[in-house]
Amino acid sequence: MNLPDLKSIREAYKRIAPFIHRTPVLTSSYLNRETGAEIFFKCENFQKVGAFKFRGACNAIMQLDRASGEKGIITHSSGNHAQAVALAAKMNGYKATIVMPHNAPKVKVNAVKGYGASVVFCKPTIEARQESADEIIHATGATFIHPYNHPHVIAGQGTSALELLDEVSGLDVLMAPVGGGGLISGSAIASKSLNPEISVIGGEPELADDAYRSLQSGKIEPVLRTDTVADGLRTSLGELTFKAIRNYVDQIITVPEESIIRDMRTVWERMKIIIEPSCAVPLSVIMDNKEMFKGKRIGLIITGGNVDLNHLPW
Repeated sequence: MNLPDLKSIREAYKRIAPFIHRTPVLTSSYLNRETGAEIFFKCENFQKVGAFKFRGACNAIMQLDRASGEKGIITHSSGNHAQAVALAAKMNGYKATIVMPHNAPKVKVNAVKGYGASVVFCKPTIEARQESADEIIHATGATFIHPYNHPHVIAGQGTSALELLDEVSGLDVLMAPVGGGGLISGSAIASKSLNPEISVIGGEPELADDAYRSLQSGKIEPVLRTDTVADGLRTSLGELTFKAIRNYVDQIITVPEESIIRDMRTVWERMKIIIEPSCAVPLSVIMDNKEMFKGKRIGLIITGGNVDLNHLPW
């Protein structure tokens, strides 16, 4: 499998544009004052299924032939990709089965079921997710849509940055959180292709710093812990996303849990929007390293807004 290029991302956008929301870009005078930067928040929490993941799932599933799709769609995900595949499959008339870790947020599990997909629970490890999915594929012949290590998924995720760069000119930095790496990969390919001078920076929790360690070692390092509050960032990189990060991402910076919780709450209180803990990670990178970002125009992708309101981290 090859990485998508800017042409692939533009084609993905044309394909999915009738079915997705063009999400708003918001600013906060308070956060601009606090950081000394100009931050433009691309609000994918207002995307269908409440997350950017719908872009990639929609692009991948729309490119399946009917015979493959009618055997069913399967994926594994802690939440947002699960919802995205469930809805995209339903929109195309396909049956979806989602393998989810048993510690996935209840709000996301309920949403997946609400879109008509079947849910199969597994242990919260990458190995357990894949084993469960493989069993179902063997039994049914269903098509697997990987949460991030898939060129069509990466191209779809890159359309968010494409919209942002179309709307906001002169960005110095583009930022996104890093989990499996699909969003940062598509965003970096789109951004660097349109403006080679832009700096692309990923944010990652200290408790799930596999991408940071992978860049240091030159090989894919596993996630060692899954207890970060940023539940969407508990996955390891794939071969494709690691390649994209090595080729297009300038830096990955990690932040502690207390910063993530602090900045998630700040966005809720100051911007009056609901964001997931994962979304706060790149903002925490800025807040914890203000001198590095002072005077910069920064595009920051808010990845989703699916939060279990009964288990807020504050």
